[in-house]
Amino acid sequence: MSPQSGLLATNVMHFARLLRRTGLPVGPAETIAAVQALTFIDIGQRSAVQAALRAVMVHRHEHFEMFDQAFALFWRNPDASRFAAALAAMDGMRAPDEERAPPGARRLAEAMAATKDKPPREDTPPQTIDATLTFSELEKLQAMDFEAMSAADITRAKTEITKLRLPLDARRTRRWQPDAAGRRQDLKATIRNSMRTGGEIVALARASQKIKPPPLVVLCDISGSMARYAQILLHFLHSVANDRDRVSVFLFGTRLSNISRQLRHRDPEVAFQMVSSLVPDWSGGTRIGEALAAFNRTWSRRVLGQGAVVLLVTDGLDRDGAHGLAANMERLHRSCRRLIWLNPLLRWDGFSPKTQGAKAMLPYVDEFRPVHNLASLSTLIASLSAPPPPRGQAAQAWKEAS
Repeated sequence: MSPQSGLLATNVMHFARLLRRTGLPVGPAETIAAVQALTFIDIGQRSAVQAALRAVMVHRHEHFEMFDQAFALFWRNPDASRFAAALAAMDGMRAPDEERAPPGARRLAEAMAATKDKPPREDTPPQTIDATLTFSELEKLQAMDFEAMSAADITRAKTEITKLRLPLDARRTRRWQPDAAGRRQDLKATIRNSMRTGGEIVALARASQKIKPPPLVVLCDISGSMARYAQILLHFLHSVANDRDRVSVFLFGTRLSNISRQLRHRDPEVAFQMVSSLVPDWSGGTRIGEALAAFNRTWSRRVLGQGAVVLLVTDGLDRDGAHGLAANMERLHRSCRRLIWLNPLLRWDGFSPKTQGAKAMLPYVDEFRPVHNLASLSTLIASLSAPPPPRGQAAQAWKEAS
């Protein structure tokens, strides 16, 4: 059968649609190139067909794993169903293997399920809409606590989180860039430009300071009391890390883990699997003082430059009794331009920072905000986009309230 025959070309087209449903950027150009690529190889060799299709249909290295899974599922042996019963009986005599599904397996399964023929819709009578004043489903989701969400609500919340953007308040840097309307005369550029006219200065070159958002550093607690919130916040941090540069994310429980490089992977399932293999102390105890000491000692000089903004996500429950926490919080506060403490316990109206950890941390934060639902994340984004408040305002407000 030649690749240009109708059956094979149709199968390539359906395979391209499957890849597109999984999120891979496969269009008509890649589909046509795939059909043409099959004319240069022996289509009887499965490995050659897979290599040829992947070479022309995939353009990013991180999409290789998803393509290989889709290829193995779509181009499977049609005679394999004859031996399914025998294989199932043989598998029943073996001990079950506790293997995790590969990254993208759920997304691929949903894409395959979408290819099934849907039953024809029956004509239904028009429905009457009762226009009562009720909250929409999106408004309910915005106000729902992360800890009270079901699996379906969490899936919808993750979809809404990917739409959030974080435009930080831009700041002037010490670097300069060419600008015809700049306020500074650039003598070096002026002399360099005069070499084109034989050393005669025709015009003065000018420059202005570069304006860019400051670095964002996130320190997120993943102890047992914070595990549910941290799991959902990671989706927000993954979206932020892929939307802007100079984002550093650290997780801490009983130790500090830098996951900045893992979160830059564009596929969230692959990124989170890499994070889970890197972080050994998920849902364990909390040593906030020890984690901040490790950050100040190893990472602060690398990531806290140019007016960095620090988000500290924790409930303040330290199992070490706040040992060394105040000193490390003071050093962290001096090293950054803005330190914001995000605490899910603030969802309670009568909350008061009475634990030893909260009392040691509160004097050194610039803002004290809740982070327990989608509405709190939207409020945080609005706050970060505005100019920072005066330093020490949060601690003073809590002192006056108590």
